[in-house]
Amino acid sequence: MKHLFSREGQQAIDTVMAGHPLLAFDFDGTLAPIVARPDDAQVPLSLRLRLGQLAEVLPTAVVTGRSVADVRHRLGFEPRCIIGNHGAEPPPDWQATQAATDWLAALEPARALLTEHRAALDLAGVQLEDKGQSLALHHRLAPDQAGALSLIRALTLALPDGLRTFGGKCVVNIVSATAPDKGDAVNHLALRLGCRQGVFIGDDVNDEPVFEKVPADWLTVRIGRDHPTSSARFFLDSHVEMAPLLQELLNALSRHRSPAHAQPAPPPAGPGQG
Repeated sequence: MKHLFSREGQQAIDTVMAGHPLLAFDFDGTLAPIVARPDDAQVPLSLRLRLGQLAEVLPTAVVTGRSVADVRHRLGFEPRCIIGNHGAEPPPDWQATQAATDWLAALEPARALLTEHRAALDLAGVQLEDKGQSLALHHRLAPDQAGALSLIRALTLALPDGLRTFGGKCVVNIVSATAPDKGDAVNHLALRLGCRQGVFIGDDVNDEPVFEKVPADWLTVRIGRDHPTSSARFFLDSHVEMAPLLQELLNALSRHRSPAHAQPAPPPAGPGQG
């Protein structure tokens, strides 16, 4: 990965913004800084204003591990759509399918197992979050991280077939093995909207499927350089650089929408022409 604020990164920004790209963003750690209590997460005002400007002229999406209902009131701007639960919860205007019902039902054995061991989870400082299409075991506040992870590992190993688990920043997630991931969801969204180019920015394990599955000419950016094997093309050092990134997108958009970038008018027809 190269830092986005490099010559190559600036060229990539200019190239992608010359089209009509889909702009898609993760939420926690990307639009909102990581906080100790997930309920406290919000998009900072400096990002809201820029995101609102971008959303006025380009299709904009939030693709998050949270549920759609949870994240909507935390944004402060209106994206074209929100996809929740790591890709397994589509926007309400997408037609529901039997598959979505199956993904939900596949989690019932996991719910039963984790409910049975709720007292042990509480004692270890592990918070169980049921988001409908996915379950999350948060251990950020656990006083003994090693003990909390050992308990989580033991419980996930006891899960029945048909489920998929993956980590994150102080969290272990559980979804149906047949549910789409973020990469599937973003590619499907781009196809629905007719977007051949796109931008995706994320910071965690569940964002890697997007980096891996979207076309190679997309602008993909990972927040943090702590994942040397990431498939993202570029990185930012921290969430603090998100405001400058959004401003660069706005600047590039402005350049390509200015009269200087418009196609010159054809010369007037001469005598005998036309």
